[in-house]
Amino acid sequence: MDPQCFDDLLARRGQAPLRRDRLTTLQVNVGKRCNQACHHCHVDAGPNRTESMPRDVAERVIALLDASPEIEVVDVTGGAPELNPHFRWLCASARARGRRVIDRCNLTILSEPGHEDLAAFLASEEIEIVASLPCYLQENVERQRGRGVYDRSVAALRALNRLGYGSRLRLDLVYNPVGAYLPPPQDRLEADYRRELQDRFGITFHRLLTLTNMPIARFAVDLARQGRVAEYMSLLVNHFNPATLPQVMCRSLISVGYDGRLYDCDFNQMLEIPLGAGARTVWDDDTLESLTEAPIATALHCLGCTAGAGSSCSGALV
Repeated sequence: MDPQCFDDLLARRGQAPLRRDRLTTLQVNVGKRCNQACHHCHVDAGPNRTESMPRDVAERVIALLDASPEIEVVDVTGGAPELNPHFRWLCASARARGRRVIDRCNLTILSEPGHEDLAAFLASEEIEIVASLPCYLQENVERQRGRGVYDRSVAALRALNRLGYGSRLRLDLVYNPVGAYLPPPQDRLEADYRRELQDRFGITFHRLLTLTNMPIARFAVDLARQGRVAEYMSLLVNHFNPATLPQVMCRSLISVGYDGRLYDCDFNQMLEIPLGAGARTVWDDDTLESLTEAPIATALHCLGCTAGAGSSCSGALV
């Protein structure tokens, strides 16, 4: 994958290379261990992965948060981030400093042995939940995520609703396509989710976020197995939308790996593409201020964020 190809595409379309505008979000990947092994996972996470953020890196993240008042949001992800032994300490420490904290939750973790009190902890700290639910239909969910996942996800959502999620506490759901195509319009699909989940289960939520499958890691392997890599990349190129560029998440986000290395986004982290400003770790600077208005490293997978309505950790961009 030629790292210059996306910048070349921007140049041909009369667009400047990407640079960070302002830094408001610190996304922290606390490890690759997960209780699921989803077909689309860009982290290649699963039950057999052992990578996990140690306590000293978690403590350094909080120290950087103290020194970086521009950071408004701490976005905690994995794997299943809740499997990291320091997850609760990290979240509570960030909340104690007045930051918004997001837990990117796969829902089934809430019913795993040893995590029965997890939902109550999240509610007590008023941690926002962004929950993966790739469809409101059982067949599609289990084709992507495994047998039994749908029923456990529904049970988890109902339990979260009882704790105030979906009303006073923030609960967003995440959709990503089951196959090699772009998400449908986010507002239309959100209406379908809202209707189906309310009518069938009485479930409420705030927003649906649509994400494009990134052509990396497990999804890329699946595309190669089907002989559809070129087809999918052509789809992304043909739907490149320059209107998404001002809103791509890397303009306001820094991603921290479980080992303390810094990246321009979570996808670059999985491909081990160093910061556009130069390779750095949480130990190299006392503040994150220098990464504001810094160049952003790009590669072909950036087409996934800029195709169609765009895709980011906050859903569609336009």
